[in-house]
Amino acid sequence: MEAKKQKKIVVLATGGTIAGLAHDALKPQRYQAGVVPVRTLIGAISNDFIESHGLRIEAEQIAQIDSKDMQESVWQALSARLMHHLAQTEVHGVVITHGSDTLEETAFFLQAVFQPNKPVVLTCAMRPANAPDADGPGNLRDALLVAAQGDLQGVLVCCGGSVHAGHQVQKIQSHDLKPFVSESGLVARVMAEKFIPMRAVPPLALPWPMPTPQGLVQAQEWPRVELVYNHAGALGQNVRDMMQSKQAPQGWVVAGSGNGTLHRGLEKALKEAQDKGAKVLRATRCALGQVLALPDDVLLAAPHLTPVQARVALQLALLAERQP
Repeated sequence: MEAKKQKKIVVLATGGTIAGLAHDALKPQRYQAGVVPVRTLIGAISNDFIESHGLRIEAEQIAQIDSKDMQESVWQALSARLMHHLAQTEVHGVVITHGSDTLEETAFFLQAVFQPNKPVVLTCAMRPANAPDADGPGNLRDALLVAAQGDLQGVLVCCGGSVHAGHQVQKIQSHDLKPFVSESGLVARVMAEKFIPMRAVPPLALPWPMPTPQGLVQAQEWPRVELVYNHAGALGQNVRDMMQSKQAPQGWVVAGSGNGTLHRGLEKALKEAQDKGAKVLRATRCALGQVLALPDDVLLAAPHLTPVQARVALQLALLAERQP
């Protein structure tokens, strides 16, 4: 009988709660993220699961950080290894372990730059690895199962049995085991080791060119893009102060109230920044919904993007402008 062909899945680890350890396992609320090495995480997955799904797993430790400390240098290191593995014909898919706090930014970043034709699945945990009811092992198993699906492509997020399109996901819960939502709905669910598709992975279309993966990995300096919120009494002095510094931002994203509305003081300050050459995008601070672009917009709207996604998109667009 012919042996079942294995599906090679590469796991790239960056740390996070999924690799965290509590000081006291019975009090898992206090823990240090990014402690457990990826080989230990993989070693906790049963051979029965691996064999029954025909998996061959290879793992690399890219970083070991709390995702609140995610930064461009880690994105570059992750991109270099992702670019390498996606180019290997024997690699069926990639799983990335990550902290939940900035996972939505990394997922958007990877989809914008790579638009991969294989599944790249980010997963995480809300409880540290030594908690009695740790959710990381289950999330990692689910992510491996999603990455093994032959007809999937693009960046996905798998957590709590829910599968989201990576460029549409956002975290809205600080402790819930299903902390993410996506306005267009789930791509799939994973239940009892079964992948249940619900809709096609939507494409990501941006109005600005993105840097190539090769150009991004080689970038020496990233554009500075700052995020500012509209609020009652927002006069924009913080924008003016930063624009006067030697390291003035090249871009601004403003999280407007409601449909991207801005206090007149903040709007004036952002227009002044734009007149000085900074690029400005307008998003909404609302968890769901989008900014409506108007024909007479002076500050461009970023429809469909959350403020942190818009910040990543603008940073990448400015980076692309520097490339030949």
